[in-house]
Amino acid sequence: MQRVGYGAMQLAGPGVWGPPEDPATARRVLRRAVELGVTFFDTANAYGPRTVNRLIGEALGPLPADVIVGNKVGAERGPDRSWIVDGRPETVRRQVHEALTDLGTETSELTYLRLVGDTPGAHRDVPLEESLGALVELREQGLIRRIGLSGASPEMLARARRMTPVAAVQNRFNLLDRSGVQVLADCEAQGILFVPYFPLAAGRLGGHPELAAPAERLGVTPAQIALAWLLRRSPAVVVIPGTRNPEHLRSNVEASAIAGQLTEEEVARLTGLVDESTARLDRPSPPAEASAYRPPRTE
Repeated sequence: MQRVGYGAMQLAGPGVWGPPEDPATARRVLRRAVELGVTFFDTANAYGPRTVNRLIGEALGPLPADVIVGNKVGAERGPDRSWIVDGRPETVRRQVHEALTDLGTETSELTYLRLVGDTPGAHRDVPLEESLGALVELREQGLIRRIGLSGASPEMLARARRMTPVAAVQNRFNLLDRSGVQVLADCEAQGILFVPYFPLAAGRLGGHPELAAPAERLGVTPAQIALAWLLRRSPAVVVIPGTRNPEHLRSNVEASAIAGQLTEEEVARLTGLVDESTARLDRPSPPAEASAYRPPRTE
């Protein structure tokens, strides 16, 4: 699997709600991603809701054998467009079946369980084991091949691994936000993919001064350096930058080659922007909607 994937959240309408203004362009971006060698796509039932999964199914179906779609279940959208984590087994089962229908496939290659975290209105009384148990049952029925977690704390990951192998964890992690560093270390030690969401800090990295020097030396953009740094930060990392623009898509994919051109000194300098020893938070990552993201204070 290529280590630069595609995060499809932006393909929904404003606020990750409803269809995009130009569905044809959205489908064209998805097809172009495959042409550029992208084999990993990130999505969720809650994107739209269901809009993005349907776009992927329309654009790429039947899914190529080498393409993995990682779909998140366990989150709903309220009538006010709010995000509500709902890990009740019946919700998890229903959303898996909805995703299979929308993606036009009989089996999910990777299904993430979105964990409760700090989301308002979440069904906090549902134990992780019950939600995860629903996915384990669906895997035994052949509807899921791999199980992942989204928004996991180290303790949640450990509990989940007592029930089932975990193929991937998706947590917030980028140049400015290292709150997932302990989970990243656990994933690296256990052979689990770590998929950082908001790899570009929701667009807030473009003007960061520490990115300018390596970007100028290599003749690339600061965003490409930020993605390349993530790939160098750990071999467990697979990045999923999103875009609606085919040209930006090519730029993102090129980050894989750029990663090997960063010097050890440049990687160390970027890593040292945040004291990771103070960032080992035990709480799970917050929900992955752009409107909720605020980078941590660095002063």
